[in-house]
Amino acid sequence: MSSDNVKTLYATFDTRQAADLAIEHLVQQYGIDRTDVFVEAKGADNTAGTEPSGGDVLNREGSGTRSDAALEGQLQVSVDLALEDIAKAQAAFEEAGARDVSSR
Repeated sequence: MSSDNVKTLYATFDTRQAADLAIEHLVQQYGIDRTDVFVEAKGADNTAGTEPSGGDVLNREGSGTRSDAALEGQLQVSVDLALEDIAKAQAAFEEAGARDVSSR
Protein backbone atom coordinates (compact mmCIF):
# COMPACT_ATOMS: atom_id res chain seq x y z
CA MET A 1 0.00 0.00 0.00
CA SER A 2 1.31 3.43 -0.78
CA SER A 3 1.30 5.96 2.03
CA ASP A 4 -1.36 8.06 0.21
CA ASN A 5 -3.77 5.13 0.49
CA VAL A 6 -3.02 4.27 4.12
CA LYS A 7 -4.27 5.85 7.34
CA THR A 8 -3.55 5.01 10.93
CA LEU A 9 -6.62 4.87 13.14
CA TYR A 10 -6.18 5.33 16.90
CA ALA A 11 -8.50 4.63 19.83
CA THR A 12 -8.11 4.61 23.59
CA PHE A 13 -9.61 2.05 25.96
CA ASP A 14 -10.12 1.97 29.72
CA THR A 15 -9.46 -1.76 30.04
CA ARG A 16 -7.20 -4.36 28.51
CA GLN A 17 -10.25 -6.51 27.97
CA ALA A 18 -11.87 -3.83 25.76
CA ALA A 19 -8.64 -3.31 23.80
CA ASP A 20 -8.33 -7.06 23.25
CA LEU A 21 -11.95 -7.22 22.07
CA ALA A 22 -11.31 -4.44 19.56
CA ILE A 23 -8.27 -6.28 18.23
CA GLU A 24 -10.26 -9.51 17.98
CA HIS A 25 -13.00 -7.73 16.01
CA LEU A 26 -10.49 -6.08 13.67
CA VAL A 27 -8.76 -9.35 12.88
CA GLN A 28 -11.48 -12.00 13.04
CA GLN A 29 -14.61 -10.14 11.96
CA TYR A 30 -13.17 -7.54 9.61
CA GLY A 31 -10.13 -9.31 8.17
CA ILE A 32 -7.50 -6.74 9.17
CA ASP A 33 -4.00 -8.26 9.24
CA ARG A 34 -2.86 -8.69 12.86
CA THR A 35 0.61 -7.37 12.00
CA ASP A 36 -1.04 -3.99 11.25
CA VAL A 37 -2.57 -3.68 14.74
CA PHE A 38 -0.65 -2.29 17.72
CA VAL A 39 -1.48 -1.85 21.42
CA GLU A 40 0.45 0.22 23.94
CA ALA A 41 0.09 2.20 27.12
CA LYS A 42 -1.19 5.69 26.40
CA GLY A 43 1.26 7.15 28.93
CA ALA A 44 4.74 6.30 30.14
CA ASP A 45 3.69 3.78 32.81
CA ASN A 46 3.00 0.09 32.31
CA THR A 47 -0.75 -0.38 32.45
CA ALA A 48 -3.62 -2.78 31.99
CA GLY A 49 -6.05 0.14 31.77
CA THR A 50 -7.77 2.41 34.25
CA GLU A 51 -10.36 -0.11 35.44
CA PRO A 52 -9.96 -3.74 36.52
CA SER A 53 -11.06 -6.33 33.97
CA GLY A 54 -10.38 -9.92 33.03
CA GLY A 55 -7.85 -11.52 35.38
CA ASP A 56 -7.70 -8.41 37.58
CA VAL A 57 -11.27 -9.06 38.77
CA LEU A 58 -11.30 -11.73 41.45
CA ASN A 59 -14.86 -13.00 41.07
CA ARG A 60 -17.69 -13.15 38.56
CA GLU A 61 -19.84 -10.63 40.37
CA GLY A 62 -17.28 -7.94 39.56
CA SER A 63 -16.36 -7.21 43.15
CA GLY A 64 -12.86 -7.61 44.45
CA THR A 65 -9.77 -6.79 42.46
CA ARG A 66 -6.17 -7.80 42.65
CA SER A 67 -4.08 -5.34 44.62
CA ASP A 68 -1.16 -5.64 42.20
CA ALA A 69 -3.06 -4.77 39.00
CA ALA A 70 -1.23 -2.21 36.85
CA LEU A 71 -4.08 0.30 36.53
CA GLU A 72 -1.94 3.28 35.58
CA GLY A 73 -3.76 4.74 32.55
CA GLN A 74 -5.55 4.06 29.31
CA LEU A 75 -4.43 1.78 26.50
CA GLN A 76 -4.10 2.89 22.90
CA VAL A 77 -4.82 0.60 19.98
CA SER A 78 -3.74 1.72 16.53
CA VAL A 79 -4.17 0.09 13.16
CA ASP A 80 -2.59 0.86 9.80
CA LEU A 81 -5.12 0.27 7.08
CA ALA A 82 -6.23 1.04 3.57
CA LEU A 83 -8.67 3.93 3.20
CA GLU A 84 -11.49 1.57 2.23
CA ASP A 85 -11.12 -0.25 5.59
CA ILE A 86 -11.53 2.81 7.83
CA ALA A 87 -15.29 2.41 8.37
CA LYS A 88 -15.01 -1.22 9.46
CA ALA A 89 -12.11 -0.45 11.80
CA GLN A 90 -14.08 2.41 13.36
CA ALA A 91 -16.99 0.00 13.84
CA ALA A 92 -14.72 -2.52 15.57
CA PHE A 93 -13.40 0.17 17.91
CA GLU A 94 -16.88 1.46 18.72
CA GLU A 95 -18.27 -2.05 19.33
CA ALA A 96 -15.53 -2.62 21.90
CA GLY A 97 -16.15 0.68 23.72
CA ALA A 98 -13.37 2.87 22.32
CA ARG A 99 -12.83 6.45 23.40
CA ASP A 100 -11.22 9.23 21.40
CA VAL A 101 -11.11 7.55 17.99
CA SER A 102 -8.93 9.57 15.57
CA SER A 103 -6.86 9.09 12.44
CA ARG A 104 -3.67 10.40 10.87
